[in-house]
Formats: sequence, structure tokens, C-alpha cells
Amino acid sequence: MTSEQPPAAASRPSRGLVLAVSAVLAVLLAVVATVLLWPEKKPVAPAPPPAPSKAPPVPTPTPTPTPTPTRTVPYTFLPVGSCFDHPQLNKTVTKPEARPCEGEHDGEAIADLLLPDGLTGDSQIGKAMREGCQPAQAAAEARQGGGGPYYGYPFGPSMTYYQQGWRDFTCTLTASNRPGGVRLSGHLR
Repeated sequence: MTSEQPPAAASRPSRGLVLAVSAVLAVLLAVVATVLLWPEKKPVAPAPPPAPSKAPPVPTPTPTPTPTPTRTVPYTFLPVGSCFDHPQLNKTVTKPEARPCEGEHDGEAIADLLLPDGLTGDSQIGKAMREGCQPAQAAAEARQGGGGPYYGYPFGPSMTYYQQGWRDFTCTLTASNRPGGVRLSGHLR
């Protein structure tokens, strides 16, 4: 038995294949070296603060309080001193509307108060508002020096808004308790 040995040239890869593999390895080596040796970006130092000036510091103005509430109440609520017309007193409006106090109007806001917690119905809310307004109403009537009668008329939340946490209500004073009655023509005293 004789065995034949293949020629040595047949067992070696072709020269083109060797060059192609070498080229791929060189490219991979270059990519790896680039990734590993790439310089890191260093953050740029912030600019130095400006040099202090020789001028005296300017005082910061003190903020002044805003005279009106910053939130919007989802029902009729008037700041003290606001004048208004109301549909139960004036047939020309369908909802309470602010009016200039210099012209004719139905009433004026005399106090803004908060309802207590724990009320369970619209009737309790109405009673709490009427009782809460009594001191402000008596004081406002006394300042008018007679010429009445005057009527207290509170604006506040329904039970739906009360259950949502709204407690603000407005006490007002009117010169009438019926449509077409006496109207105010200026600010109350």
C-alpha cells in the first residue's frame, strides 16, 4: 500500500485570500486602536465671574401684596368693596355681574369669609353664610347712619364645590330685597 501525498502547494491558501484576511485584520486593529486611544472630551472651564464693581449694591425692591386673590373661585365671589347686580334683584342680568360702584348697582361686597368644615348640605351652607355675615352686616349698616333698610345677601359655594374644598364666601349689603327696588349709586361707607 502506497499512499500518495498531496502536493505542498495545494495545502496552502491562495495568496489573494491571505491578503484579504490581512487587510480585514488591519482594519479591525485600526478601529479598536481608534476607540481605545481616542482622546476624551474635557469640559470647558466656565468663564470667571465678573470683577466686583465699585458701585454700591442696588437694593432689591420689596414685593407688594396683590390686592386680589390669585386663584379663580368657580362660583360668584367678590373682593370687598366690589359692586354688583344680581338676577334676584335686577331683571337685566342672568347671573351676578360686577358693576362700577360710581353708577347704579344692586349691592356691594362688605366681607370675605370662610365656611367651617363639616357642613353636610346646601341648607347648612346657607345658614352658616347668613350667620357668618351678621357681624359684618351690622357694622356696615351702622356706618351708613340710617337711611335703610339694608339687606344682607351672601354669595358662596354650593354643596358640590364645598365638597371639593372650596370654603370662601362673600357677604354683601343691598338696599332692596326684590327686583325693581332701591338701588345703590355709590360706595357704601
